Amino acid sequence: MVQSYHPLRIFTGSAHPALAREIADILHVDLGRATTRRLPDSEMHVMLDEVVRDQDIFFIQPCCEPVNEHLVELILYLDAFRRASAHSVSVVIPYFPYARQERMAKGREAISARVVANMIEMGGARRVVYVDIHNRAIQGFFNIPVDPLSAVHLLADYFRAPEYANAAIVSPDVGRASMAGKYAELLNLPLVVMHKRRTDFTTTETTHVVGDIQGRRPIIIDDVMAGGSVLKQVDALYEAGAAGTACFAVTHPVLLPTALDLLEKDERIERLVVMNTVPVSETKRHSKVVVLSVAQLLADIINRIYRGESISSKLILS
Repeated sequence: MVQSYHPLRIFTGSAHPALAREIADILHVDLGRATTRRLPDSEMHVMLDEVVRDQDIFFIQPCCEPVNEHLVELILYLDAFRRASAHSVSVVIPYFPYARQERMAKGREAISARVVANMIEMGGARRVVYVDIHNRAIQGFFNIPVDPLSAVHLLADYFRAPEYANAAIVSPDVGRASMAGKYAELLNLPLVVMHKRRTDFTTTETTHVVGDIQGRRPIIIDDVMAGGSVLKQVDALYEAGAAGTACFAVTHPVLLPTALDLLEKDERIERLVVMNTVPVSETKRHSKVVVLSVAQLLADIINRIYRGESISSKLILS
């Protein structure tokens, strides 16, 4: 009887090849050869430059800026793998696009996260892996297996130093309280929750702070930092009695220019610790920004999935 064998292969698009190379190196496999071309009319063309027939593919593609280009590139590669007779394609999307548009906050809105889930599933993905998604309910948008990972334990490890012994973990809103609770549990620190009110699509204001921050150093957590509205919330913390300099622990460093400007101007903010789920380009580099790698976490998960092994609950955002 002939035994079936499906080699493990790592491929990547153009979004974050450095992360894919790091994962491939950890797993001791060659990074698959593929080419993405942007045509003069702005269309995109993708090509697999080697045979993938009967192989188990893990395609690494965070859908960071330009979001729509990287999302379309992902869908095109899924089609290419399917037509090239790959045995399976698992999509590793460290930063999931449109995750903050997961419901109808008002009438006549698109539920964009559901649209993205449908596109990926219909494109032929067998499995989806992502890290610290904005809303955990998005897992239910899929009819295929989803592994919702968390980088919380990696970020928490950074703050185990004695200088943070008198800190408090701060959730910027009620929605992030569960994530903040995990930080507080891992670090054995008190939990503080800020309540905020959204005034428009991009602006929020803090209404009150729940928990004892008096005399404590704040460590504010979040899943993503884009425009940096969370950076403005330190005012409320110091008005409530916070002491020392503030630190931020954020998984996805989208970091628009406004966020970097706020980071530069506010001397009360000492450090922003992030993961490399999206590339941190030179324009986003700052003396206050510390970048940790998510590659080992993703490599471990890919290896376990490929070998059919259990994924530790420590690595999943519960």
